[in-house]
Amino acid sequence: MKDWVKAKVIGKHQWAEGLYSLQFDAPIADFTAGQYIKVGLDIEGERVGRPYSLVNPPQQRPLEIYFNEIPEGPLTPPLSALNPGDEVWLTGTASGIFTLETVQPAETLWMLATGTGLGVYLSILRTPAPWERFKRVILVHGVRVSTDLAYAETLNELASQHGDRFTYLPAISRETHSGTLHGRITDLLNDGQLEDRADATITPETSHVMLCGNSAMIKEAKGILEARGLTRHRRQEPGHYTTEGYH
Repeated sequence: MKDWVKAKVIGKHQWAEGLYSLQFDAPIADFTAGQYIKVGLDIEGERVGRPYSLVNPPQQRPLEIYFNEIPEGPLTPPLSALNPGDEVWLTGTASGIFTLETVQPAETLWMLATGTGLGVYLSILRTPAPWERFKRVILVHGVRVSTDLAYAETLNELASQHGDRFTYLPAISRETHSGTLHGRITDLLNDGQLEDRADATITPETSHVMLCGNSAMIKEAKGILEARGLTRHRRQEPGHYTTEGYH
């Protein structure tokens, strides 16, 4: 790939076991909130790169990614071992269409995330777009255990800035924890708990739903939404939900 640029690690945070964010200084082109870059390292004579959504909004630097370490993976173990001052490769131009550019305004924007899928929403939410197009934004973050909940400071800032227009609902599947929903996002959708807690209903007339995270969640959620009459959003054919799969 001809688009690689050299980047320097300038920040690192470990949120939990195997859960990291890295911050970079690099000369990449302007991007749209919701897009991703590739991050690469030269390993045994070969450049190994993987796509990661940007967590920072376009107007803010440094660049930031949020990721899980996969012990058997070729990239994330050496990536999580990096420290400030180390160098990596980034693609100089961001890609992807998981953005709000072509999404039609509606009453409510639902952002459903599992795991590190949260990161891309933090970029979008720190731009004017969701607040100009929707009366209310509901962010749902599904994790297995409470220690995997991250970016509390950023979420608190969003709540402070937007008041009742912003609702954050953490959902934990493998333990019960005060102030959170218990269960998988799709189960909470099926049994009505998610909408009850949000005091809102997902309908084609009032909602746009963004799905980001593991492929199993996305596949199941798509079936639930389509059974309610929601259709997939495409640039040339506006619909009611958009997706971004991580694995």
